[in-house]
Amino acid sequence: MALLQIELPDGTLKEVEPGSTAYDVALSIGEGLARQSLAARFDDAVIDITRPLDHSGKLALITQNSPEALEIIRHSCAHLMAQAVKELYADEVQVTIGPAIKDGFYYDFFSETKKFVPEDFPLIEAKMTELAKQDQVITREVMSREAAIELFRGMGEDYKVELIEDLDEESVSLYRQGNFVDLCRGPHVPRTGVHKAFKLTSLAGAYWRGDEHNAMLQRIYATAFLNKKELKAHLHRLEEARKRDHRKLGRELDLFSFSEEAGGGLVLWHPKGAMLRAIIEDYERKEHLKRGYELVVGPQILKTDLWKMSGHYENYRENMYFTEVDEQGYGIKPMNCLAHMLIYKSKPRSYRNLPIRYFELGTVYRHEKSGVLHGLLRVRGFTQDDAHIICRPDQIDAEVKGVMRFVQDVAATFGFDYTMELSTRPEKSIGSDADWEQATAALQSALEDSGQAFEINAGDGAFYGPKIDVKLKDALDREWQCATIQCDFTLPERFDLTYVGTDGEKHRPVMLHRVIVGSIERFIGVLIEHYAGSFPLWLSPVQAIVLNVTDNQADYAQQVFEQLRAAGIRVEVDLRNEKLGFKIREAQMAKIPYMLVIGDREVADQTVAPRFRDGKNLDPVSVADFVSFVEAEVAAYN
Repeated sequence: MALLQIELPDGTLKEVEPGSTAYDVALSIGEGLARQSLAARFDDAVIDITRPLDHSGKLALITQNSPEALEIIRHSCAHLMAQAVKELYADEVQVTIGPAIKDGFYYDFFSETKKFVPEDFPLIEAKMTELAKQDQVITREVMSREAAIELFRGMGEDYKVELIEDLDEESVSLYRQGNFVDLCRGPHVPRTGVHKAFKLTSLAGAYWRGDEHNAMLQRIYATAFLNKKELKAHLHRLEEARKRDHRKLGRELDLFSFSEEAGGGLVLWHPKGAMLRAIIEDYERKEHLKRGYELVVGPQILKTDLWKMSGHYENYRENMYFTEVDEQGYGIKPMNCLAHMLIYKSKPRSYRNLPIRYFELGTVYRHEKSGVLHGLLRVRGFTQDDAHIICRPDQIDAEVKGVMRFVQDVAATFGFDYTMELSTRPEKSIGSDADWEQATAALQSALEDSGQAFEINAGDGAFYGPKIDVKLKDALDREWQCATIQCDFTLPERFDLTYVGTDGEKHRPVMLHRVIVGSIERFIGVLIEHYAGSFPLWLSPVQAIVLNVTDNQADYAQQVFEQLRAAGIRVEVDLRNEKLGFKIREAQMAKIPYMLVIGDREVADQTVAPRFRDGKNLDPVSVADFVSFVEAEVAAYN
């Protein structure tokens, strides 16, 4: 039988017997490489390191240092967790699915009797460690569909049976380790001993196959890394994220709340949270006016016929709320673009008028299932810094680049790094192929000309046009989708938007939909976690608090408070008959940037003694000097 020709990444050819494995190839190079190899890429497929090779091709070994390694380790560790759960709880629990995900993996279990709680985690982890130390060999087995159904039916694994029955394949692959067998496409690491650093992290409910009409499963989230050092660093980041959770800090800082009486996903803004919103909204208005935008305001409801004309009714109505007035159907707006187009159409436009940039801090409502609501990050009612630029086709490039510069400036002001993606046409969309190609090319050209690095996110555009998505990176290096720039040839056609060109004829404009921070609610949630609630001075709802040492300084403290408030400083005063240390600790917990301590010396000198929230003290200064100090620090951000 002819030898197989195996080409390695450096071009080296290895001749091996048919049925040899990637492990055999690695071993022929060196024992150290063979020990480190977890899987392999053979032509276009990622395969087990022990899978027999049946044809000549290109082979790249996946070692612990390869980019693909972590996902394979995590998927294999999901099987280890399922094996541990089955050994501990046997017939009480059925296994379903367990994929690798960003930062870890999960496995979904069904049980009518066993209710998992976090206190079970140490026991499961101990069993996983025991199984890992046994260094069980993990083997792949191909079985006919019918035989696999009988196997899992005999094991009482109804969910596995359902999965196999729904597969349109004659055979399926199974993976065995010890007494545990699971349905899986693979690949997997070769032995359980590879798993040396894992941790169960949380619990959640999940409907089988994501359908709320199906059984509720119990999802155990976990993570795994190559070594304990990396795991420890990840767990530290998780702990830091928990401390920064905007829902927790929102309560502690008295910024916002939710109420079932009001309804899920509807935010109640408390005074300090409303002030934070106002600061951001004022900043937004100022920055938009500087860049040539005009302020507009549209109604909250529009006739259903308009939503049908735009394509929202056909493509987006499951996310909308509808009502009826005088036997006429209306849709509560999930977006602001329709009103902006009606404003444009209110009078004739010339090529000399373009571009027109309409900006609205528009409140919208979208139907979200209760299971996905998540603090400020996923709500049903929110306000967008929404703008629509209506321009000539020859102006697209300059306008897109202008929006990108706007995004860059805002990201710098709020202290974020960012990445960009170009999202292309989805399956569910409207408009001609030619318009989509022109719009996509325009966005891509603007990105390339600006030197901005970006990735292609195929099929994730809006239903009416491609878009540039901007993902902000916070202090923990997490990514948050905020800004977007969408290029739309279709809605101007549907709404018959026109302008009179140099030739005196009517022409069709292009519309750019764009947001800079996106949802104000979501952006505030991200800001809270980015700064851990310790906002820079210009953003802080309360910039300073005046604290007297004893009642003897109460009158002067009240005077200082009134002087600062008159000067435009966002200030509070605490005149309670409490110990100074207690009042300072409370102010620090509230993350107020400056505490102005007033004792007898400050009264005599007509000064204040500023103290930073981190505990650092400044020399006493006059009230006027403190005002100038605050104004200078705020001006540095604006």
